Amino acid sequence: MASSPLTIYSSLQLLSLFSIALLSSEIGGASANQFKLDGKVLELTDSNFDAAISNFDYVFVDFYAPWCGHCKRLAPELDKAARVLAGLKPPVVVAKVDADKYRKLGSKHDVDGYPTLKVFIHGVPTEYFGPRKADLLVQHLTKFVAPDVTSLNSDSAIRDFIKEAGTNFPIFIGFGLNESSISEIAIKYKKKAWFSVAKDFSEDIMSFYDFDKEPALVAIHPAYNEKSISYGPFEEGFVEEYVKQSMIPLILPINQDSLKSLRDDDRKVVLTILENEVDDKSKEVIKVLKAAASANRDLVFGYVGLKQWGDFVESFEVYKKTPLPKMVVWDGDEEYYTVVGSESLDDTNLGNQVSKFLEGYREGSVIQKSINGPSLAGFIKSQIGVRLFLMILFVILVVVLILMMAKEEPLTVGTRDHATGERSSASQPETRESRRDAVKED
Repeated sequence: MASSPLTIYSSLQLLSLFSIALLSSEIGGASANQFKLDGKVLELTDSNFDAAISNFDYVFVDFYAPWCGHCKRLAPELDKAARVLAGLKPPVVVAKVDADKYRKLGSKHDVDGYPTLKVFIHGVPTEYFGPRKADLLVQHLTKFVAPDVTSLNSDSAIRDFIKEAGTNFPIFIGFGLNESSISEIAIKYKKKAWFSVAKDFSEDIMSFYDFDKEPALVAIHPAYNEKSISYGPFEEGFVEEYVKQSMIPLILPINQDSLKSLRDDDRKVVLTILENEVDDKSKEVIKVLKAAASANRDLVFGYVGLKQWGDFVESFEVYKKTPLPKMVVWDGDEEYYTVVGSESLDDTNLGNQVSKFLEGYREGSVIQKSINGPSLAGFIKSQIGVRLFLMILFVILVVVLILMMAKEEPLTVGTRDHATGERSSASQPETRESRRDAVKED
């Protein structure tokens, strides 16, 4: 029976207690004195930051500010995760930097909000946007030190691999493939997916993963209960194209978290705007879209509900009285296209309507439009706008109060938590950013 993620996490905690002492003894000389690998979060400054990054192969750094509420909530999670991550081989060292105090260091590493989380792999930084709860963070970061390609030699090994991989990354399993056939792709996309090859497996496994011959490369999205299969060819170019397309599920629910997965994908997004994502009518539409997506892998298919994210869909000129569902093709940035004659979908023969929409788009029968920027009133009415507006109002009142009280003393302006998401702004916010890049964790 496969172990649960909680059991795996607990086992890693126990193993780490034995491993930390051994790993600490392997760090010799001045480094051992300067950085003690004892499962605690390292406190770094501008004087020892570079030494720590060069001393360890994997360092997870929290650039924080003492006044940041999100940073305070994150701190105990990092304390718990650090004990487990230090026991991995090689270890992942968890460190933190007061970037409000050491601002030059923060600026050097492009810190524009708090907390900013980065993983330094052999000295090269990668910004971290994954989960922040201790057990999920451990699961996420364990991937960075795992083998590029894992060899699986039994049904139980396959099941254990899938279970331990979790749900945060897509999983690729090459059934009957040699490790060399996907090793270069695995190295290139290691930060984004799990890769493995399976040599010995039963017909039950073939049935479960819906492939009927080998070799086969199976892509699995545990979070969406979805899988797809490629039977080749398995030359590098074809494999990479399949992997790139399969990084995103066939049909992607659009929300603040999932938008981040589109950052590195240059495909256009066929976006279907629904009244309510979870009602029965929408489920039928999603089923039709999924079938269309499997035949049009050069496009990303996504859906979003007016009820679930009204502020976002209003950018595409969708309001309460707009006939829904509505389909558009979005470039992921500031432009989108409507298809002439396919402005909305009705209940009659959804499959034909979706096909007609796609044909019209490919034939160029489109109207190009720009994303609507929200009005000030609309922004203030939005959930994010209300919080930001109240925060700005609060800061203004505090500054006025200080000015009134400090008649002879010079005014010192302190920093405050201005963010509305999981990161607090460290500078004046921009008035407009790319829809895709502007989304931060909420």
